[in-house]
Amino acid sequence: MSNSRIKECYNRFKDGRTSVDSEPRSGRHSTSRNENVIEQVWTLVMEDHRMTVRELAKEIGIRLGSVHSILSEDLGMRRVQAPYSPDMAPCDFWLFPKLKMPLKRTRFESREDITRNATARLITIPKDAFQKCFQQWWKRWEKCVHYQGDYFEGD
Repeated sequence: MSNSRIKECYNRFKDGRTSVDSEPRSGRHSTSRNENVIEQVWTLVMEDHRMTVRELAKEIGIRLGSVHSILSEDLGMRRVQAPYSPDMAPCDFWLFPKLKMPLKRTRFESREDITRNATARLITIPKDAFQKCFQQWWKRWEKCVHYQGDYFEGD
């Protein structure tokens, strides 16, 4: 808190104020957190659990911060993130270290030399290693489709 804010609070308490809460202000009151809007947020979230806060705000026509407040304070919801998600990385990721390590710290004279050495290294990797990689990747995709993208653990 800034020194000016501290002095302001001190003077208010010195003058007899007993609460740190703000006093009611004149002007238009907030309309974004009423029962109707809270019900709209609840309905949209229950219809589509994957709807983002941004999408909710746009759909209802209220500020992003108001949606956050409604979700957390009024509806008691919190953001949940799965501790595990299946490895859906492209199936050839395992290939990069197999190419990189043997070629590491080697200086090549030309691009053709790099291509020749990388191709020679690729040829040494057995076909069944590639097939196994694609089969494992396919199984992971099937599992995600089976569970319709929902959370699951283990194999």
